Amino acid sequence: MNFKVTKTETVFSGKVFDVRIDEIEYNNSGNKATRQTAIHPGGAVIIPVTNDGKLVFISQYRFAHDETLLELPAGKLEKGEDPLLCAIRELKEETGYSSNNFTKLGKIYTTPGFCNEVLHIFLAKDLIDGDHAREEGEEGIELRYFSIDEIELKIKSGEIVDSKTLSAVYLYKVMNNL
Repeated sequence: MNFKVTKTETVFSGKVFDVRIDEIEYNNSGNKATRQTAIHPGGAVIIPVTNDGKLVFISQYRFAHDETLLELPAGKLEKGEDPLLCAIRELKEETGYSSNNFTKLGKIYTTPGFCNEVLHIFLAKDLIDGDHAREEGEEGIELRYFSIDEIELKIKSGEIVDSKTLSAVYLYKVMNNL
């Protein structure tokens, strides 16, 4: 690093993220700058795959965009939570499925220019059907099942635009040589 942090202040603490402002000073020039960072606990994204090879998506309303999106199931980590435990919880909560066969495919930094959020991406196979346990506001979630070819068509047509889903689908394809 070619700078040092001279001051740090959390200016907003919210339910989903905090906002921190850091003042920095560059080592060589002495110039000062300010950095604003959204502090997020991270989360887990799950790629549930049925025995016939279909990926389980959810259709969910997203307030920030006032739109219903096609996404893979995902959720926010609790403080100090293991990402695998989050994936297990969110799969059950949003889809009703459970699994004893999870594989971590990787992680993504969602918006590294201003946010420290890390999403851990898991593949879930050998799904066990069950009842979902949705939180308030998730009652309208619908399950949708797509082949990889159908997903690619939905990406090309602009029906799938969620970045975590696009990244996870790509990882799934690369890791499975599809």
